Amino acid sequence: MASRPGHAGRINEDFVGATTGLAVLLDGAGIPNTEAICVHGVAWYASTLGSTMLSCWARREAVDLRADLARAIEEVAGRHRSTCDIANASSPQAAVAMVAIQDQTLHYLALADAFVVLGTTGTDPVVVTDGREVEVRRESFAPLSGLAADTPEYRRMRAMVIEELRGRRNQASGYWIAKDDPAAAAEAVTGSVPLDEVDSFALLSNGASRVVDPYGLLDWRAVMQLLQSTGPHALLRRLRQHEEGRTDGPPVDDASVTFADFRRPPRGQLAGPDATF
Repeated sequence: MASRPGHAGRINEDFVGATTGLAVLLDGAGIPNTEAICVHGVAWYASTLGSTMLSCWARREAVDLRADLARAIEEVAGRHRSTCDIANASSPQAAVAMVAIQDQTLHYLALADAFVVLGTTGTDPVVVTDGREVEVRRESFAPLSGLAADTPEYRRMRAMVIEELRGRRNQASGYWIAKDDPAAAAEAVTGSVPLDEVDSFALLSNGASRVVDPYGLLDWRAVMQLLQSTGPHALLRRLRQHEEGRTDGPPVDDASVTFADFRRPPRGQLAGPDATF
């Protein structure tokens, strides 16, 4: 596992964690400086939801990742409902990626713009994400196209666009994300594959997935090859080196990766801590 904040000195709002049979990655999101809405903040929400998901897995009666996520969302909402305005559209939230392994089956879940990537021998990786947030964001920001930045008209329109985007969170006409409503878990993208059809998997936050899109530094096959050969820290170094040199594009974001390799290392070679967990 590897995780880096977007900027030195700023708190990392991602969460990565694992227990026997389960790996979890959360990409926390929310509006900065909104302590009046939630006194805890985004990092608290992501880490609390992530650790609660690990606990729900330990208490499971069957493998049901949507049910575990719903239970965790409800438990965390209960922890700060009395102190925070959790129904506010700007209250802390998180994209979620999970992989669970039980009875020789790999189960996966993706909610919002986190990624699950399954490595399969001899074919391109299977990439799983929930594309609704990206599509809704693209639709919502379309009115800004053609407007000159830092003008009164641009600022007025951008405020309207952001308000519309917030209003489409966890709505049938919008996109779904882990927040205060456990019903969002039912909207997650899920699936399962026999374990013998998969040789590795990776979980990536949106910030880490930028090596593929929009930066185009690697394709998904190359991502999995790099993770297998040198591990998640190498991938994040490649990402940050590119971001240090660029002059445009999205703001630098927290970036996190979890990688598991099921292949036996070559005889006499031990797998390093970056290659397995």
